[in-house]
Amino acid sequence: MPCLRSLRLAVAVASLTGLASAAQAADWNLATPYGDASFHTVNTKQFADDVREATDGELDITVHSGGSLISHGEIKPSVRRGTVQAGEIFLSILSNESPVFELDTLPGLAGSYDEAWALWQASKPVIEELFAEQGMKPLYAVPWPSQGIYTDIALDDPAQFEGLRVRAPNINTQRLTENLGGLPTETEESDIPTAFSTGRVDAMITSVSTGESMAAWDYVSHFTDANLWIPKNIIFVNQKAFDRLDQASQDALLEAAAQAEQRGWEASKADMAGSAQALEENGITISEPVDAVAKALSEAGDTLFQDWESRADDRAKALIEEYRSNIE
Repeated sequence: MPCLRSLRLAVAVASLTGLASAAQAADWNLATPYGDASFHTVNTKQFADDVREATDGELDITVHSGGSLISHGEIKPSVRRGTVQAGEIFLSILSNESPVFELDTLPGLAGSYDEAWALWQASKPVIEELFAEQGMKPLYAVPWPSQGIYTDIALDDPAQFEGLRVRAPNINTQRLTENLGGLPTETEESDIPTAFSTGRVDAMITSVSTGESMAAWDYVSHFTDANLWIPKNIIFVNQKAFDRLDQASQDALLEAAAQAEQRGWEASKADMAGSAQALEENGITISEPVDAVAKALSEAGDTLFQDWESRADDRAKALIEEYRSNIE
């Protein structure tokens, strides 16, 4: 009989262990507004695959691309509520929450990948605090190539900005457009071709990557490589969902995130070169701003930065000082 009781006890323990293991398994949804052709989405899906492999399927993340699950503007609120466990957004769409979220869209602040990385390292602790206050945890951030201006004409006179309807995906693009005399228009990336074909927009400020992925040569002919700023996407999770993971899964998630960040920055550099080549091969003329346009952009950017300083708190201004001291 003792042997029988021992056997029953072993079976019961094994059963409970199995239930505990099953309870720890998690299926997550990650919403992103970017299409499958974007290097960001390729990287995000690789991140999900890496997590799945590292946890032996205990944490299974399904990436919903192209805004198929939730629209861009609803991703962060949905992650905050826990409706979805994870999301990816263009960081500067949060500019109305804090001037810190505007840092990577301030003209002239970070004009190279090395400077953009230094800016991210300086601002990351504060951004993590801001997300934590709302019950979320940033995992990693990946930049877009520098931003320029797409038009269907050659930009050789600042007067051409007057009344120009410009696709502006964030507040600083809107402000810069207004400072130049243009009319900012909100248009999601997936709606860009339709917006041009219906005349809702005449121009857009974005990267060579977006231009290539959206086949910009179908509706514009010129790209003015103005190197305005190097903005980022940020990937983040609901803190409660993260806390429900066991320690091994948390560690695997964070390790995969660190790898995705490094891979993503390198992918951005490679994509910038490849996308520029694709644009030129498809007939788009790429050029640097002529002197008059460069001057107008610089003046508009200076006005934008002065406006930011008037709104920024001491913490945001301190980040600028820290960043500048790190790149000297």
